[in-house]
Amino acid sequence: MCRLALRVVFLNLLCTLLISASASNGDGREIYIVYMGSKPKDSSQAHLHHRAMLEEVVGSAFSAESIVYSYKRSFNGFAVKLTEEEAQRMADKEGVVSVFPSKNYKLQTTRSWDFISFPRDVPRVPEQESDIIVGVLDTGIWPDSFSFHDQGLGPPPPKWKGTCEASANFRCNRKIIGARAYRAEGPLPPTEAWGPIDTNGHGTHVASTVAGRLVDNASLYGFGLGLARGGVPSARIAVYKVCWENGCSDANMLAAFDDAIADGVDILSLSIGGRVIPYFEDGIAIGAYQAMRNGILTSNAAGNDGPNGYTTGSMAPWMLSVAANTIDRNFAAHVQLGNGNVHQGVAINLFDLEGKQYPLVYAGDVPNIAGGFSSSTSRGKIVLCDSSDVSFPSLNGAVGVVMESTTTHHWIRTFPLPASHFNPPSASPIRLYMTSNPAPTATIFRSVEVNHTDAPVAADFSSRGPNTISPNILKPDLSAPGVNILAAWPQNVPISPGHPFSSPYNFLSGTSMACPHATAIAAYVKTFNPWWSPAAIKSALMTTASPMDARFSLGAEFAYGSGQINPLKAVNPGLVYNASESDYEKYLCGIPDITPAQLRQITGENIICTESNTGRDVDLNYPSFALFMERGQSLRVFFPRTLTNVEARVSTYRATVYSPPGLNLQFKVDPPALTFHGIGDTKSFTLGVQGWLSTTDPALVSASLVWSNGFGEVRSPIILFNLPNNNLKP
Repeated sequence: MCRLALRVVFLNLLCTLLISASASNGDGREIYIVYMGSKPKDSSQAHLHHRAMLEEVVGSAFSAESIVYSYKRSFNGFAVKLTEEEAQRMADKEGVVSVFPSKNYKLQTTRSWDFISFPRDVPRVPEQESDIIVGVLDTGIWPDSFSFHDQGLGPPPPKWKGTCEASANFRCNRKIIGARAYRAEGPLPPTEAWGPIDTNGHGTHVASTVAGRLVDNASLYGFGLGLARGGVPSARIAVYKVCWENGCSDANMLAAFDDAIADGVDILSLSIGGRVIPYFEDGIAIGAYQAMRNGILTSNAAGNDGPNGYTTGSMAPWMLSVAANTIDRNFAAHVQLGNGNVHQGVAINLFDLEGKQYPLVYAGDVPNIAGGFSSSTSRGKIVLCDSSDVSFPSLNGAVGVVMESTTTHHWIRTFPLPASHFNPPSASPIRLYMTSNPAPTATIFRSVEVNHTDAPVAADFSSRGPNTISPNILKPDLSAPGVNILAAWPQNVPISPGHPFSSPYNFLSGTSMACPHATAIAAYVKTFNPWWSPAAIKSALMTTASPMDARFSLGAEFAYGSGQINPLKAVNPGLVYNASESDYEKYLCGIPDITPAQLRQITGENIICTESNTGRDVDLNYPSFALFMERGQSLRVFFPRTLTNVEARVSTYRATVYSPPGLNLQFKVDPPALTFHGIGDTKSFTLGVQGWLSTTDPALVSASLVWSNGFGEVRSPIILFNLPNNNLKP
């Protein structure tokens, strides 16, 4: 019971972004993206050219207002309102790469940095860090947060070419150096404010996790008390508000990508995700490809649709796909029954019933009215619901709620009344007490912080692989803290829907919180290695990640990729698996059944796929290895790879493959040793895998390849699998 839809007046803060077609405007027209590829030769004339094309297609129905955006700073195209027939005619125009509907997406610390061994006093390059510009595509930002003060910062870096859309309620400073808002969907909802101001909270939380300044004594009403800070506190923030109450559209995001690339950002952070769709239909993958071409790494949330397999929508190999894991802090909300027994649930519960016992009722046993319970049913009582999807106004005067559900136990939420969340085994004694007592009672205590000794564990909600487009490319790439993350929050936004309290800091969970951790460490690595390519930075993060224990994380590498991010080791990985635009083109040419039009839609170029520039997914120079194997069928596969030396010393690295015993599998690295003579020296090798999986072998086999020179290790996960469906259970 209690399955009454939670009425959210702003974006669901913790959902991974699901895709739906953009709404019609009532005249049969919807927003389409007309993609024309690379940056126009004369960007000043691009808008006029786009208008002329539109006029030719729609004739007497032409209106300049139909063009929502002209993309001209970093690539060429426009977002425009068209009927389906007009869109088909537009697709036939010369110079048009593709036309596709703009889809709508919905959204996906005082302890987390220390947990990943990244303390306050780590070595830094202050001048380089203050020159780093992080572009955040999200719900905007709350500029008055303590986390965004600019004391001690100089003027923006000379490379910055962006702007600030200032208003009466918004201003930039030397920390937030740029801010823009994009909205292709028409009039604002009444709960929204125009401009880059954050009326949701999600964007503020994300931005401060990446680059928030140091703030002492930050907490949520005493919970998590400590030093709040971002991973790169001296870096600059450029804000691109693309998400509103009704979601985040392709049209908005591509406009933001276009501006951010031209503005001069160094790295992009998108705590935004979607369903599993092809690259050529995915505005994030398309925008991230253009960013990669310009030397910018895009960090992207893996999604919150776990724990089933084949659920991650962040699959493009030119992006960093980030899963979420727990940290060693949790919040317990204890429930004491009338018989004196105390049971531990989870929640961030700011309220305390002070030990007073109240009648405990099961929602399924009491009368309901439209929209909830009658006041006589719930007023003055604690209600047990068999769902965590509770519409709190429907409880109609209840003093507390106990929720039982199979939904993730890692979704730690803040509730507007005393609450505690249990999984079915933990809730069983409560139900037994209720059925064996004619007048059951209970009380709920204020939450307490408890230690999570098994951490890091992949969060239940974190979306899993395998990769549905290229099964032999492991996704997600790595994992970062994404559970119970304390970060900045707008003080005009309640800490949860329907909650009476506000706070300058708030806890959230999701891959949306993991993504900015990885973004920050990518920026940190770039401060020491400013000329590294996006692929080199990504490789450094992946090959130095700390291995995680598959026994506690359903899906093993499909849950956490290479492991939990390890910031200090990533600065000097020793060797990197580099990749260029041509490598990704070769990979794309090898995707089965991809058409020239689809290839142009992703790359913006007229690429002719030939035998010489068509590769398999196993050929891409990727820092991890994945291989789908049919059970009972012998297989022999070779993964070619090239390593680039990024340290000055002459070193000989030797390869070791670690694999479980008792399987009919053989691994061979050829050659088994590589000697590098200086920075930039490259050496190639192949990893051979031969054998088969029997019907009694596990569906997932985890192994790893480690190159060691006696001083450091370069580790790549290997996962062999046979998963005919999304069930990752052994």
